[in-house]
Amino acid sequence: CPAPSPLEEEFRFVLCEGCQQESPNLKLLTCLHTLCLNCLSENKPIGQCPVCQTAIPQASGIPDRDNLLFSSLQARLSVYKKIRSSGGLGCCLCRKETAAVWCSECEEFLCLSCFEAHQWFFKKRSHEAKKLEDLRAESAHQFLEGTRRSCNLFCSSPGHSEQGHVTSIYCRRCEKPLCCSCALLDSKHSSFYCDIRSEIQKRQEDLATLSQDLKKKRSSFEAAHEALQAKAAHLERASSEMQQQIRQRVEELVQLLRRKEEELLTLVKTQREQGCRALAGELQRLDNVLRRMEAGERLVQKMQLYGTDQEVMDMQPFIKTSLEALQRLQPPATGGLAQPGGDFAECRARLQAL
Repeated sequence: CPAPSPLEEEFRFVLCEGCQQESPNLKLLTCLHTLCLNCLSENKPIGQCPVCQTAIPQASGIPDRDNLLFSSLQARLSVYKKIRSSGGLGCCLCRKETAAVWCSECEEFLCLSCFEAHQWFFKKRSHEAKKLEDLRAESAHQFLEGTRRSCNLFCSSPGHSEQGHVTSIYCRRCEKPLCCSCALLDSKHSSFYCDIRSEIQKRQEDLATLSQDLKKKRSSFEAAHEALQAKAAHLERASSEMQQQIRQRVEELVQLLRRKEEELLTLVKTQREQGCRALAGELQRLDNVLRRMEAGERLVQKMQLYGTDQEVMDMQPFIKTSLEALQRLQPPATGGLAQPGGDFAECRARLQAL
């Protein structure tokens, strides 16, 4: 299997976190992990995230929320790969000539003749088209930033989005974008109106603040995780040392005491297993919380880098709820963590009695 290219490696975050494949049907879980429908359909047990075992509230095990950001980035990266490929691209309009430009608004490749006809859109709708040779010189980051649309928000009133009623007003009470006509007709909510750009900026800032707070809290979870790992290592060392002492002492005794040796070794093993089981559950819980935090930080970072305004408007409340749920979690106090069986006191007492 050939090694992934630098471009593929850099943008692997847009793939399903289960099968690591591209998919048009990516779902965003409350733990902020992203999985495709196939992985969720085959997931066992149903109702748990296969990455961190967080509960999925939907009875079917299929979340309602789509990861619009990652699906959009997959589509845009697919266009970028076509542009960078060595093969010639055909015009999407005449389907005869070789394409020379690409319109990010129409999402079409155009030959020079069709590009001239397309100029009407530049005058009327301010569509932006770029030469393919210029796009090939751009990096993937530059291409994705250049295809971020900032003017694709439409009125939420029934029928207005289909008619293309562009909005610049947001009602914070209704939590919906409105066109000028709807805003004028609904004077009762005028005190709640604001510029939609300021609302988008506010939502981005909310996510950024939550992400920064999450980074600070993450350090306490990492400290608890390290403390549990240290306790687990101490348990293993104590177990090994205890077994060695037992063997050294028992070897000096007569054959009659061999049965006692086996009894003590069994007791040490049992206590070690009990201790490992006691620590494994807490370690797993902290591992799962850390995975959720990593997924949250990564999603917010990619939303800031590549998210369109529509994606921010659609996904921010859901992501914010999940991040706030993470904020409410508290790591266990490391000083209060027990050391199950770590001293092997019973073993020591019985060994001393021999």
